[in-house]
Amino acid sequence: MRLASTATRVLDRWRLAFLAAGSLGLLTSCTGTKAAPPAPTAVPVLAATVEQKNVPQQVRAIGAVESYSTVSVKTQITGELTGVFFKEGQDVKKGQLLFTLDKRPFGADLKKAEGNLSKDRAQAVNARVQARRFDALFKAGVVSKEEYDQMQSNAEALEAAVASDEAAVENARVQVLYCSIYSPINGRTGNLIVHQGNMIKANDNPPLVNINQVEPIYVTFTVPEQNLAEIKRYASTGKLRVDAYIPNDTRGPAVGTLSFIDNAVDQTTGTIKLKGEFANADRRLWPGQFVNAVLTLRNQPNAIVVPSQAVQNGQQGQFVFVIKNDMTVEARPIVIGQSADGQAIVEKGLAPGERVVTDGQLRLVPGSKVQIKQASIPSQPSQSERLEPPPTSSRLESTQDGNRIQEAQS
Repeated sequence: MRLASTATRVLDRWRLAFLAAGSLGLLTSCTGTKAAPPAPTAVPVLAATVEQKNVPQQVRAIGAVESYSTVSVKTQITGELTGVFFKEGQDVKKGQLLFTLDKRPFGADLKKAEGNLSKDRAQAVNARVQARRFDALFKAGVVSKEEYDQMQSNAEALEAAVASDEAAVENARVQVLYCSIYSPINGRTGNLIVHQGNMIKANDNPPLVNINQVEPIYVTFTVPEQNLAEIKRYASTGKLRVDAYIPNDTRGPAVGTLSFIDNAVDQTTGTIKLKGEFANADRRLWPGQFVNAVLTLRNQPNAIVVPSQAVQNGQQGQFVFVIKNDMTVEARPIVIGQSADGQAIVEKGLAPGERVVTDGQLRLVPGSKVQIKQASIPSQPSQSERLEPPPTSSRLESTQDGNRIQEAQS
């Protein structure tokens, strides 16, 4: 009985303790006392300093390389192709012999025309002598005027025949010259389409070969018509520089000048065609190649520049997060002029030396506290570190397991 009464007293004491604790918690909640909120944590961000420097004002577009001039070589006569005097892809000079055709038929026509000319010349000389003789006889009253007029007309007809024969001889000589085809420009030959031994027709398609002039060379590109006014204004003051960036070419851009502005805007696309002329002495540009064309209008002095990734778009327009001296951020509206090479020119809203957030903007609101982190590349372990075995975790685990076993036994 004594043991039972003792256990009952112990249980009563525990009940009283729990009741007191519950009453104390209830009183605390009724007084309205709340726990202090946790201190706000700084948001890690990347930042950049606003710079002021000279920035070129440029227009960028995709361009296509075009040959300075292209000639499709065709024959002007019909005949057999007897000679080819170049190799495919060879550089040729203006006036260099390219093809020859069979000259024999045209040589024979030339000799025939020359024979007719000699015959008619002899007859014309005799007719002129007869005309002078009849002129004297007519004045002496020996012959009639009809006979005199007949001799004069015969002489004039033969003289006209001589002139026609001279033209025929000249044409025959031209036909002989057409049997040899020369390069009309300096350039590079393409694929040889018709080979030696084939019969070719005058002005037939396809041409014998195409020749492209690649020194100098053009880069053609189109820009929006909104840029036309500025391009015309700056082009009137001097030559504008055009840079052609060639894909997978590490030697930098090819440099040329703007040489052509089209006389009309393409109404279907709203663009204007431009051409840049390049010396291309190193043959880096090739007809048909695509390049990135950059037209430099002018150098803008003392421009305010920020990284393009710092610019955000909001309901009120573009803005950046500016880091203040107390390491809190401010959402400041800005006006952007142009963006190029990962940089944006700020026309209004920022001053040189201010710091803007370039990464981590999604976690920011105006007034947020930030912590600037440096962008770094994780260091790679050294070869010795990669070859070393990991720490003896099995020994540590076994030691910990032994300690747990000893604690359980105790």
